Amino acid sequence: MSKQIQRNPTRSVRVGSVQIGSEHGIPVQTMTATHTQEIDETLSQIADMREAGADIVRLACDNKKDARALAEIRKGTDANLVVDLQENYRLVTEVAPHVDKVRYNPGHLYHVEKDKPVRDKVEFIASVAAENDCALRVGVNCGSVDPAYKEKYPEDGIAAMVRCAVDHCAYLDDFGFTRFVVSLKDSDPQKVVEANRLFAAERPDVPLHLGVTEAGLPPDGVIKTRIAFDQLITVGVGDTIRVSLTLPNDRKAEEVEAGHQILEDIRAGRLRAVPEHWGEGLNIIACPSCSRVENMAFIDLAREVKEMSVYAQEHDLTIAVMGCRVNGPGETDDADLGLWCGPRTVNLKRKEEPLGSYTYDEVLDRLREELDKLIAART
Repeated sequence: MSKQIQRNPTRSVRVGSVQIGSEHGIPVQTMTATHTQEIDETLSQIADMREAGADIVRLACDNKKDARALAEIRKGTDANLVVDLQENYRLVTEVAPHVDKVRYNPGHLYHVEKDKPVRDKVEFIASVAAENDCALRVGVNCGSVDPAYKEKYPEDGIAAMVRCAVDHCAYLDDFGFTRFVVSLKDSDPQKVVEANRLFAAERPDVPLHLGVTEAGLPPDGVIKTRIAFDQLITVGVGDTIRVSLTLPNDRKAEEVEAGHQILEDIRAGRLRAVPEHWGEGLNIIACPSCSRVENMAFIDLAREVKEMSVYAQEHDLTIAVMGCRVNGPGETDDADLGLWCGPRTVNLKRKEEPLGSYTYDEVLDRLREELDKLIAART
């Protein structure tokens, strides 16, 4: 980094052949969008991502079939691999032997063995990671915060995220496991900035993985991400990054290119000032296409939503377009209008209220009807 930037004194965490921490450069990460069980396609995409400069590549793994595929993928690449655990934390035993890092979401630990203390589940994950020479990422996400923290901080989502992350760090400290990083992600870049600054002030030793989740389609998604990264990395906060963009499979490497470009600009002092009135008006968020997407028509739908809603750009409304049933239901709750996509139909919501399920051909017209209602109610 530039000599003008004094980075937080974070410790070094090894992820395969890469080191994350203040004594090292800032690795660029990405995530595959192919289905993990499509082994050849996934290996091809990993190769494309590495050619674009990806230092670390993450894959989703939701079941034992995915885990078996992951074992074959490991044989076909020496990339630094991360696996993304979702609702079944015990799957860590199946995947840890084949990856360099495991990411778990504290908000998903309550799904399995609900009567078992979260601390015990974290201890199990950490012990398996240690046995398999794996690092960990504690990945806290705005759309899936642990319900206990949401209940404790009902009016302060940032506090809920930060306290959850700090507490999970304390668990890992107690277990003597120090090879971990933390991420605190939101679709609002200013919330990303605030959450990460608060965490870094309390735990300056823990490396931070930066990202704006559901940043959406480029170029808007790149702009949102840059706004957060410029404000964090320039004050020494952030040790590895991921740019999350809604892109078709054959363009996923653009995430990596965007990440390197942002870092290059920051090093050169080419910072992007936040435009006046930024964040006002229509806000469209869309998750990055990943292997959990069950119908790639989701990507076209996100683009069509953006094009259809141009007439509403002066209105302070949020439309969320999510690509899967894993994250979609919860991560559309805060949007004025939300769509989460299944294999054949799209579920439409107004905040937390379900409005129905529609085919991909039908849903755009229904969305426009609801958008018109919201605009009429406000004017």
